[in-house]
Amino acid sequence: MVRRAIGVAVVLVLAAVVAVWRLNSGVEAPQARAQTPPPGIPVTAGTVAIEDVPVFLHGIGTVQAYNSVAIKSRVDGQIVKVEFKEGQDIKDGDLLFQIDPRPYQAALEQAQAAKQKDEAQLAGAKLDLERYSKLLGTGYQTRQSYDNQTALVAQLQAAIRGDEAQINTAKINLGYTDIRSPIDGRLGARLVDKGNIVHANDNTALVMITELKPIFVSFTLPQETLDDVHVQNEQAPLVVRAYSGDGKKQLAEGRLTLIDNMIDQSTGTIHLKARFDNEDERLWPGEFVSLRVVLSTRRGVATVPQQTVQQGPSGHYAYVIKPDNTVERRSVEVASIQDGIAVITKGLAANEQVVVDGQFRLTEGARVNPTAATPNGAAG
Repeated sequence: MVRRAIGVAVVLVLAAVVAVWRLNSGVEAPQARAQTPPPGIPVTAGTVAIEDVPVFLHGIGTVQAYNSVAIKSRVDGQIVKVEFKEGQDIKDGDLLFQIDPRPYQAALEQAQAAKQKDEAQLAGAKLDLERYSKLLGTGYQTRQSYDNQTALVAQLQAAIRGDEAQINTAKINLGYTDIRSPIDGRLGARLVDKGNIVHANDNTALVMITELKPIFVSFTLPQETLDDVHVQNEQAPLVVRAYSGDGKKQLAEGRLTLIDNMIDQSTGTIHLKARFDNEDERLWPGEFVSLRVVLSTRRGVATVPQQTVQQGPSGHYAYVIKPDNTVERRSVEVASIQDGIAVITKGLAANEQVVVDGQFRLTEGARVNPTAATPNGAAG
């Protein structure tokens, strides 16, 4: 009897020790483990936002100077002055080059002297004509002499008008010896140095000037977009945004100024131009840029990060997170995807929680462990 009592006591002590060990080590009874829900699948969660989203038409264009001028000489001569630095900003009328003015100054003075000579001869001829007219009635002067003198006066008057034309030409040529900028703009590389002889018929420019503020971008769009562009542009000039070649960095914003009057049949495109103020000079002539024409704006539409929307056999879908952290696979209609944002027209409501990343492990009704997404879409 004593031994049996001791055995029962030992069994009870061992049972108590095992229970304490299980409690301290986190080991639960089989029934308790069965009642604990499985851990959720880790996913990145986001919220459906309501935003105004612009509708873009995309194109590629080339930046063009608003005005571009090749500076050339209009007279022959030697360059004696260069009054600018390469790459300098200049104003309309600023002096750029000076050609030796002395031959043209001499030609002007010669024309002025010829006029003075003819004016003196005209004065004498008029006096003779006046005397002939007085003597004509008395018989001391013949009608022929009078007529000849009248013709001489007219001839000298015409000569003076010719002298005035020569003087004007000489003044113009003398003015051409100072080569000035015809526009506001920026100078390029100097192509001719001081001391060189230039001619009016030279094909080579002395320097190039381009106007950068404002500036144009020339681009094309498919002909199918022409009607929408034309209709919207009639209401107000469409906004055009210029981006870097990779489309990631916005450079400037301008307005549509030209819809060309013909479609290019070889490419099926319509040519357009947009004007940009370019005060910060982020657009440069000859540069290739990506263009986005803001055709219209969708007001108050649901938006989610692009990776939220998945493509399935029956169309687009997204996983919506319910309050109990289970997910529902829901079909959605996508109006557009741009700049990493998907515009949803049907299937999602404002402020609903959706799975942004981690969908590959999900099925209908799966339990998830959501982590909020940071503004750039990464897990936070």
